[in-house]
Amino acid sequence: MTAVDLFLQQLINGLSLGAMYSLLALGFTLVYGIMELINFSHFNVFMVGCMIAMLTLQAMGLSGQTVILSGAPLVLTLLAGFAVSMVLCGFIGVGIERFLLRPLRNVKGPAAMITTIGVSYVLFNLVLLTLGSDSKNFPNPLPPVVFPIGGAVLRLREVLIWITAAVLMLALNYFTRYTKLGKAMRATAQDAEAARMMGVEVDRVIMISFFIGSALAGASGMIFGLYYNLAKVDMGFAAGLRAFTAAVLGGIGNVPGAMLGGVLIGLIEALSAQALGSAWSDVVIFSLLVLVLVFRPAGLLGRLAPNKS
Repeated sequence: MTAVDLFLQQLINGLSLGAMYSLLALGFTLVYGIMELINFSHFNVFMVGCMIAMLTLQAMGLSGQTVILSGAPLVLTLLAGFAVSMVLCGFIGVGIERFLLRPLRNVKGPAAMITTIGVSYVLFNLVLLTLGSDSKNFPNPLPPVVFPIGGAVLRLREVLIWITAAVLMLALNYFTRYTKLGKAMRATAQDAEAARMMGVEVDRVIMISFFIGSALAGASGMIFGLYYNLAKVDMGFAAGLRAFTAAVLGGIGNVPGAMLGGVLIGLIEALSAQALGSAWSDVVIFSLLVLVLVFRPAGLLGRLAPNKS
């Protein structure tokens, strides 16, 4: 394989990773944009989403071994996996907000953020105790269709991952920009008290933001399983940390910024691993993050704003 072919292959890999990181980063940025809260439980909501997707596919008759589907059965199977993982993760997010974070909303200090760390460990240990610590084979229903691009290979799974991520991100962008509820979310993010005085149900908006962000984490977990064909209980930290970095890099609180940051982090991870070795990819990613925050603290697409308090 020539250098150009290697570059193309890593570009394909990076875009696939970027799709996953973008969806996960959107969960961070939605919650931070409205509540100015870093939701660390998001790391393991993503992991739970992958496990739910795996169990859903297994319940539909797919074992951990490769089971090839095509046509309508494949489409229905993938839709079921995404739908169940997204809806259940969305309700997990709603539960976290309604019962654990809402009572702390007016409490000053880091209590809410520390609570999300505690929730993250609760989710981690619940999965650890029920499913075990070993890596699990994620059912792979996709046919081995490949599209040669020179010496590089584009597989059907990458195409489906790109399409799924693009549809979800464009739908979210449309939702936040053009729907009544999306405008209410943006108004709440700008000034919650002013939005409340204008008749916006702030509590409902925050709850829906948690639902959407957690549902996107569930979709990202399904994508992780399809891409790597495995699920493991400790997968949330590494992927979540990169997604959080993507949100900060693009401008946390900014939806297009989270999308851009996720794609950039995915490309940087893949290309730096090829050029320098996988052990150096984290060094490159977080060095770039430091440089961006030093010279542009608001991120690539973010804007510095006065403190809401």
